Amino acid sequence: MKIKSLFLQTLTVFLALLMAVPPGVFAQDAGGKPTFKQEELDQLLAPVALYPDSLLTQVLMGSTYPLEVVQADRWAKQNKALKGDALSKALEAQPWDPSVKSLVNFPQVLIMMSEKVDWTQKLGDAFLAQQKDVMATVQNLRAKAQAAGNLKTTKEQKVVVEKEIIIIESANPQVVYVPAYNPTIIYGSWWYPAYPPYYYYPPGYVAAPYVAFATGVAVGAAWGYAWGHANWHGGDVDIDINKNININNNINRDKYKQLYQGKGKGQWQHDAGHRGGVAYKNQTVAQKYNRGTGGDAAKSRDAYRGRAEQGRQELSRGGADQFKGRQGQGQFDGDRSGMKQGGAFEGMDRGGSAVRQSSGRGQASREGMSRGGGGFGGGRGGGRR
Repeated sequence: MKIKSLFLQTLTVFLALLMAVPPGVFAQDAGGKPTFKQEELDQLLAPVALYPDSLLTQVLMGSTYPLEVVQADRWAKQNKALKGDALSKALEAQPWDPSVKSLVNFPQVLIMMSEKVDWTQKLGDAFLAQQKDVMATVQNLRAKAQAAGNLKTTKEQKVVVEKEIIIIESANPQVVYVPAYNPTIIYGSWWYPAYPPYYYYPPGYVAAPYVAFATGVAVGAAWGYAWGHANWHGGDVDIDINKNININNNINRDKYKQLYQGKGKGQWQHDAGHRGGVAYKNQTVAQKYNRGTGGDAAKSRDAYRGRAEQGRQELSRGGADQFKGRQGQGQFDGDRSGMKQGGAFEGMDRGGSAVRQSSGRGQASREGMSRGGGGFGGGRGGGRR
C-alpha cells in the first residue's frame, strides 16, 4: 500500500509539473532534430514565397508576434478612416513591433494572418528556429515556380536572378502588388501529397491556374516601419531602421536602436517583449527568449504571467469573434479539388497520421475557429509538432 501511495504522489507531482509547462515545450527539438521537417516548411511557405521581397520579410518577422498581428488587424478595421499624419501618429502610439505595424499598409495580408493565426504562429516558430532553412525554402519554391513558367516579370513585379538567387521586386517602388495563387498549380505538381500546402485567395479573387494581382497598394505611413531586407546569401533578414524615413517621419526610431547596439542596423533580432503570452515551440528558442529583452526579467515575467491567458485565448479564437456571420466568405471543407471564391486557406497535412488523428489537444480551439469564420480543414492540418 505504501508503494502504491508513493506512486500516486509521484504521479500527481509529475502531472502538476506537466500542466505548468507552456504548450509545445515537449514537442520540440529533442535530439537536435529540426523543429520543422522540409515538407512542413514547404507547406507553410507556399502561399507567401512569391510575395515581393520587401513584403515577405515583413510577414516573416511579423509572424513571430501572432498576438500583435490579431490586435493590429482589429485596430486597422476600426480605424479605416485614418490617413496621412493622423494615421502615422496613431500607429506610433501603438505598442506593436514595427514589422506588425508595417502590415497595416496591406489590409488583405493582415487579415489573412489574423484569420489564419494558427498558420501565422507556425510560420513564426519556423522562422525563429530555422531562419536559414526558411530562406532557403523560399528560394527553392521560387525556382520551382519559375521552372514551371509561372514566375516572371510583369507590369506588377520584376523578377531578377542574381547568382542563382531569385529576387522579386515591385515594378514601381511606390506601389506594391500582392500576388494570389494556388500553390498546388503554380509550383507544378505538389511533391508532398501528405502535406498539401496552405493557400489563400482574398475576397474578390477568383481561383485561377496562374498568379493573380489585385489593385496595387500605394506605400503609406505604415510602410515607414518596413525596415527588413532579405539577405538571401546569408540566410537571414537584415534591418535598417532608417529605411523609408521619407515615408513617415513621425516614427521615434531611436527607441528601436537598442536591439542593434544603438546603430539601427544589423541582422534582425526578435524582441521577446512583443511575444505576449504565446509559447515558443522550439526549446532552444524558448530558453533564449523567455528571459525577456534588455535584462528586464520582471517585465518578462509580467508579460508571460499577466498576458498568457489573454494571449492563448486570442490565439485559440484566431480573431474568429470579429468574423461571426461571415462563414460563407471563407470555407474550409477539406476539398482539395478547388477553392471557393471569397478566400480560404485549405487544410493541410491531410495525409495525416494515426498519432495526430488520435490526439485531442487543441481540437476544441480549431473547431471553434472553423465555426467562427476561419479554420484549417476542420483541424486536420498543422503538421507534426
